[in-house]
Amino acid sequence: MHTFSNFSTPQLQTIHQGKVRDSIRVNDKKRLIVVTDRISAFNKKIKTPIPHKGAVLNGITNFWFDLTKDIIPNHLIKVIDPNISLVHEAEPIRIEMIVRGYLTGSMWRGYENGQREFSGVVAPEGMTKNQSFASPILTPTTKDEDDTEITEANIIKSKLVKKATYQKMKKVALELFKRGSEYLDSKGIILVDTKYEFGLLNGKLILIDEIHTPDSSRFWRKKDYQKSPQKAEQMDKEFVRQWMLANKVDGKVPLELPAKIVNETSRRYREIYELVTGQKFEISDLEPKTRAYHHLVKAKLIKPGFVAICMGSKSDLPHVRKIEKIIKSYPIKVSKRIISAHKNGERILELAKAYNESIEPVAVIAVAGRSNGLGGALAANLTAPVINCPPFSDKTDMIVNLNSSLMMPSNTPASTVIHADNAALAAVRALNIPDIRRQMNQEIQKMKSDLQLADNQVNK
Repeated sequence: MHTFSNFSTPQLQTIHQGKVRDSIRVNDKKRLIVVTDRISAFNKKIKTPIPHKGAVLNGITNFWFDLTKDIIPNHLIKVIDPNISLVHEAEPIRIEMIVRGYLTGSMWRGYENGQREFSGVVAPEGMTKNQSFASPILTPTTKDEDDTEITEANIIKSKLVKKATYQKMKKVALELFKRGSEYLDSKGIILVDTKYEFGLLNGKLILIDEIHTPDSSRFWRKKDYQKSPQKAEQMDKEFVRQWMLANKVDGKVPLELPAKIVNETSRRYREIYELVTGQKFEISDLEPKTRAYHHLVKAKLIKPGFVAICMGSKSDLPHVRKIEKIIKSYPIKVSKRIISAHKNGERILELAKAYNESIEPVAVIAVAGRSNGLGGALAANLTAPVINCPPFSDKTDMIVNLNSSLMMPSNTPASTVIHADNAALAAVRALNIPDIRRQMNQEIQKMKSDLQLADNQVNK
């Protein structure tokens, strides 16, 4: 099965790459949230992605955003793709609001070891594993790598948020938990505990990130809990955790999952989606990245192709601008970069990281003369086509520069085009984008028509 394990486009800036979600800058007011198929457990990144997991999480989150918007507005603008949402750029509040309806998980482990106070909340004596609280409790944590418990007093004292805003966060978190619990109860599901994250948009409190998903919440089947409260099994990624614990090697959990575990985990995520939303989970025939690419282009968030013009020094700019002007006559994003193969060639690896996994087609033009190591170095590291177009001031200079571009080492498939216009056209054609092929076909037909017309004129 295809997976959507990473997202990369040189057309947009990556703000943050989390364990599962990537935040991508659109502009100062909007960002994309890309929910990948990555999965984590025990605070570790598992190497094996889970097919459809990202679409499940994104779909469930947006379902809840719609179902709770009367309680609090959220950052969602619109869904771009099953894995991608366009959201408002909000100022995040660095607190996770953890609401717990039952004594379980890390709180139970602390309770079992004698701890009674959690984030300023005192748990009653004599409770048992998975026992429900008289009413849901709030145990906030800091939003950092350690998710440290923090009391309300310390939240206000440390100025993480204003007191009045925090009071509203408390009220809203409990209302969201109540809404979620009542809705899921009707589906035979218990919302055990969950986290909420908030932000400020134009000074007003909104809900951000995710809500009531298998990654942010703990679910039990009501019938399982009623049958044996202390043995109720989570409906989320606990299946993965238990397999990892059962397959430790030298005390370390494995970070790669076998196919049968991957497939079963994917099935469970899809099942949760259908239980929660009441809708069938639709599986697209398109590979996820291909599908996302088409959706992003349709939404005009990226252009259908990308060409990078890499030059050896700033002195090459006049030549580069000739190439750039022609490429810009097509719906292509152009980027100019200055990188010297000999002086700071290590930066080519940065380009490789961005371009080799790009969601859109990429082509690269190398503009370097004298001893052209740039084209070869780019071609040796990039999966994108590389075209050398050395600058020259006259025919003698052209001959000198051309030789170093033509003589590429083995396994460095950089082609060489002499003139700027042809290099630009070669790069655009290398992208092989259907709409652009149609545009070029029209240009070719016009060229032929013009030649026919000229022939008719001189052949009278």
